[in-house]
This record gives sequence, C-alpha cells and structure tokens, in this order.
Amino acid sequence: MIKNLRSRHWFGRKDKDGIIYRSWMKNQGMPTDMFDGRPVIGICNTFSELTPCNAHFREHAEAVKRGVLEAGGFPLEFPIMSLGETLMKPTAMLFRNLASMDAEESIRANPLDGVVLLTGCDKTTPSTVMGAASVGLPTIVVPGGPMLNGRYKGQLIGSGTHVWKFDEDMKTGKISQEECELAESCMSRSIGHCMTMGTASTMACMVEALGLTLSGAAAIPAADSRKKVMAQLSGRRIVDMVREDLTIDKILTREAFENAIKVNAAVGGSSNFIIHLLAIAGRIGVDLDLEDFDTIGSKIPLLLNLMPSGKYLMEDFFYAGGLPVILNELKDTLHKNVITVTGKNHHDNIKGTTDCYNNDVIFPYNEPLIPEGGCVIVKGNLAENGAVIKPSAATPALMQHTGRAVVFESIEDYNARIDDPELDIDETCVMVLKYVGPVGYPGMPEVGNMALPKKVLMKGITDMVRISDGRMSGTAYGTAVLHVSPESAIGGNLALVQNGDMIELDVAQRKLHLHVSDEELAKRRAAWVKPQPAATRGYVSLYVQHVLGADKGADLDFLQGSSGSEVTRDSH
Repeated sequence: MIKNLRSRHWFGRKDKDGIIYRSWMKNQGMPTDMFDGRPVIGICNTFSELTPCNAHFREHAEAVKRGVLEAGGFPLEFPIMSLGETLMKPTAMLFRNLASMDAEESIRANPLDGVVLLTGCDKTTPSTVMGAASVGLPTIVVPGGPMLNGRYKGQLIGSGTHVWKFDEDMKTGKISQEECELAESCMSRSIGHCMTMGTASTMACMVEALGLTLSGAAAIPAADSRKKVMAQLSGRRIVDMVREDLTIDKILTREAFENAIKVNAAVGGSSNFIIHLLAIAGRIGVDLDLEDFDTIGSKIPLLLNLMPSGKYLMEDFFYAGGLPVILNELKDTLHKNVITVTGKNHHDNIKGTTDCYNNDVIFPYNEPLIPEGGCVIVKGNLAENGAVIKPSAATPALMQHTGRAVVFESIEDYNARIDDPELDIDETCVMVLKYVGPVGYPGMPEVGNMALPKKVLMKGITDMVRISDGRMSGTAYGTAVLHVSPESAIGGNLALVQNGDMIELDVAQRKLHLHVSDEELAKRRAAWVKPQPAATRGYVSLYVQHVLGADKGADLDFLQGSSGSEVTRDSH
C-alpha cells in the first residue's frame, strides 16, 4: 500500500462514510479488494458522438483500463463536457473554459490519485490540461490520434486545409457541388482528428513537447493499433507516477513551456497554440507572456513539411519518425533537464527512436524547409497589447504591405457583402473584421482567415492581408493578423477603423500601424458606442464578464492559478 494516497480519505474509512463510498461502488461488480489501498486512477474521457474526432475514445478508455489494472491500479472512467470543433455554435472556444472547470471539479471532488486525459479535438486537450493543472495530481495525456491521409483523384487532401480550397474552387467554378461532396468523403475517411497540422495535431505535439505524454504519442494515427498500445502503456505508467508522486506541476515548468514553443515553431503549429499555452501557464503559475512566443520561437526553423505550411499529412509524419525526430533535431536548443511523465527527460526518452525515414517530410535543422517558422507578435496603435501572425502559412510578398482598409463591422456584415460585385475592394486592400474577439462574438471564433471576395478570386488572387480580433483554424492558411488585443468589443482601436484608412503591416519590424492621428482616434472614440453584452444570463454572461484578453490566454480571470486537490468536508 502506498502511504498518503488521496483516495484513502474515501475508500479507507472505517465509519459510516466509508460504508457509503465503498458500498455504492460495489453495485458495479467491484470486489472488496479493489478498495485495499491500490492507486485509484481517473480516466477523463472526452468521448462524444457530437465530437467526431473523439468518437472512438470508448476503445481507448478500455486500453487505458487494461494498463492500469496490469500495474496494480484501480481505473475509474468519467465523462466531462466534450468540445466538438466542427459542430458547436457559436464556437467551441466559448466553452473551453467551461470544460476546464468541469475537468477540474470532477478531478478534485472524486477519490482520484492520478488522472489520464483522453484528448483529441482542438479544445479537448487544453481544457482538460487546464483543469488538471489546477488540481495538481499526477497526470498523463493520451492523444486520440489523427485521421488517415485523405486522398482524392490521386492527390493528398487534408482535413480543414482543403475545406478552404474546395470552397474557393466552387466559387470560381473549378469544381461542382457533386465533386465537392465526393471530395469531402475522401477527406474524412477514418476515425481521428484533423490530419493536417491543425490545432488538434498541434495540441498533440504540444502535450508531447511539454512532457505530458509517452514519447512518440502525438503522431500515431487513430486507426493504427499502436495507438491502443500507447493508451495501455499510459495506463501502466500513471500508476507508477502516483507511486513516484510525479505531479503535473513538476513537469509543467517554465523550461517545459519554452521547449513547447520551440517545438511548435519547428512543426509549423497552429497559432491557436499561443492562446492555449498561455491559459495553461496561467493555471500552473508559470510566468509566460505573448512576446515569449516571438522571442523564443520565431527564429526556430520550420522542419516539418506538413499542411498547411507544407504538402504532407500526419500519417506521413508518423512514418517518417514522428516528434522524436523533431526533438532530436532541436536537441541543441531545448532545455535538457526537463522531466517528463516517464521520470526522464526528452533526450533519454527518444534514445533509439531518432532516425528520420523521409527527409522530404522532416528536414534537418541545418537545412530547414523555412529558415524561420514560428509565429510572430506584431504591435502598434492597432494592437497595443499585440497580435499574432503565422508567416509559414502566409504569403512572403505580403509580409510588408500597406493598404486601404475595407471594414466589416460584424461577421453578418462580412457574410452579406463579401461577394457583392459592388464592394469597393481589390487585392491591395486590407480586410478588417471587427467584434469577433472573446467578448465580441462571444468566444473568439476561427473566422480570421476571411474568404476572399469572389471577384478577387476570379482574378487568380489567393491571398490578401486580413486583420481581426478573432482566431484562425490551424488547418487554414493566408496572411491573417489574428488575436488583435485589446479587442474591438472592449474599445480597442480596432473598433475605430473606418473604410479607407491606411493600415501598415511590417512583420520584420513587428509592426501593425493604423495611419490615423491620435487626435482623429480620440474623436472616433468619443463617438463610439460599446456593444450590448452577448448574453445576460447563464455561462455566456459569466464568460463575457470575466474573460481575459487574447494576450492573456482568454481564460476566465477567477480561474487563474490553482486550488489544489484537497477537499476538507465530507458529503454525508
């Protein structure tokens, strides 16, 4: 028996409460010796048929249970709110913090000594890690895995990335509706999350880089039997982590966050990585700010040739060697003394697994795909707290650009006018979308990569500078300036932009400037009317009242920090 197991405060009791805690559990057919002092492991399952990326997690949970039982633990599976990126309105991001609260309180309130997080779709990874970080138990993550490669007419097609392409091709008459429906079936042909380096794949790489998964977990396709093996081994390992008292705070150090930033740059990860890592840092108490992503990551070379920054998909990444190869290529830049869930550092974890089997998928550090692959933070009078751009997915010629603003006051305004032949816009303009930030939408949706006007697409133009306080799908591409902070709904200068204003973007100089005088901005601010709140009751009302800015991770202000695992009062 392990001394001081948290679960003994429930199952080790010799009184009335102990009878209650054990007896009702026995109605599931659990023998008495399951309560003899073995570690109780919670399996936090984000399964839902409304979350297609996570719909296979019942099988993963069973694999984890096998591993826990083999290691002498007591596995107990529990559900939490599942966030499906593809179906939820107005955006899954609105509910990330709610799901994190669900995870946190479910873990704390129950007799758990360690926890396994089953994650897949974009927000299920950061939300569960945020919740677990606020409790502080031994924690391991089992990523759900990407779909198998999409193929259409002999070509690789990537989930998400090709959505934008197919939409543009339909607008310009290159493909028919029937062809598009066939292509979409070819795009999503197996269990798993997006197989591009979208946010789901980025989050899987993030947790492996942070040290929260077993080595090599991120890239294994969901349909591959080795994904179940990884789940079972994770079940074994969490029991040992409890015995070793290897809690999540010992893994999520400042150095681990810096490693993750570098890895994200090297794989061409989603810009959403920034907002999620900031939120996790806020929960664990690590001092991390927006500019760290630029100073630490922007000069790291892009090594992974994967959509949307390259041409391959996650299945190819796995066959080429997966994240251990990337970690090995970055070995001279990463912190060496960072502990992971194995109890060892990355260097020890990847020994014997660093060979690259396809140098067109994973490039060497000294001969990268792109010399500088990380996200860049731009600032100026249009984004005083900062904004984000992902150069690896953008057009190099637009990295320095000054253009006339074409302003959309809301997403409805954009949808109503974008394909109007009378819209005064051309490829030299800068598209500006307001009121799509955390407070404004609410929830900060993935609309920042606004589709170009049909009349511009018909000229063969595929990119323009776009600016908003919203986000962009990690599967998307384009010269999109995102996460503008302060956001327009709380009076950021983005709210004051008018049609015809000149906007200057200079990525090399980290500059985003609105060429309007301070005096004119002051006049516009005096006339500006703050929008009515999106809701006056329920969670959404709570969210808009307490959400932090994008530059702070868009967490709720009262969730910063942690409450620990102690529960001092009984329920009966």
